[in-house]
Amino acid sequence: MTTDATPPIRVLIADDQVMVREGFSVLLNAQPDIEVVGEAVDGRQAIAQVAALRPDVVLMDIRMPELNGLEATREIVAADADAKVLVLTTFDLDEYVYQALRSGASGFLLKDASARQLGEAVRVVAAGEALLAPTVTKRLITTFSRIGEAAGLGGGPLPSPQGRLAELTERENEVLVLVAQGCSNAEIAERLIVAESTVKTHVSRILVKLGLRDRTQAAVFAYEARLVTPGG
Repeated sequence: MTTDATPPIRVLIADDQVMVREGFSVLLNAQPDIEVVGEAVDGRQAIAQVAALRPDVVLMDIRMPELNGLEATREIVAADADAKVLVLTTFDLDEYVYQALRSGASGFLLKDASARQLGEAVRVVAAGEALLAPTVTKRLITTFSRIGEAAGLGGGPLPSPQGRLAELTERENEVLVLVAQGCSNAEIAERLIVAESTVKTHVSRILVKLGLRDRTQAAVFAYEARLVTPGG
């Protein structure tokens, strides 16, 4: 429990491996501002637990029986649940992670993350600052963009880039590019020489205008719209 009036971040852990669930549960419950409220062994159970427990963040494995984490993420997002999905992954799941981001996942976390990285990832996603670990994020999203283009992946909730960029102002386009490059609000503010609160306002307007859920989808959108090129 937290030491002040702020309620803890409620987390649901969805993974078919007992050791992973127990390990993450121990690490997260040791954080004063985070509370693990439930566990799920597959995607169907995760969907049911989200509806019953209303967690703030779901740690979602992709490879699970019955219903995988990708499909579960789609259903949770489609149900307009308040929970943010944080995908648990390794670098050998490229195509799955790309699809997860397009399906509404708010970010991703490597399974070998440290206790500090795990706690920070949960806090970042819960706060809506969904673009995690800028250097890793840039590497992954550029890779996933290539995979998506080559394989014709789609079907997620992201709107088509065609015609949507015209709704953005020149400054909003600049901010979108920097978001896609993995920059934090503070870094964007420093580059554009504006207040961080101004950057937050720009990001919020970008999400509304493009019909996107969070910064991660905004980054993927920017790559798909060719505002940013892989490796650029």
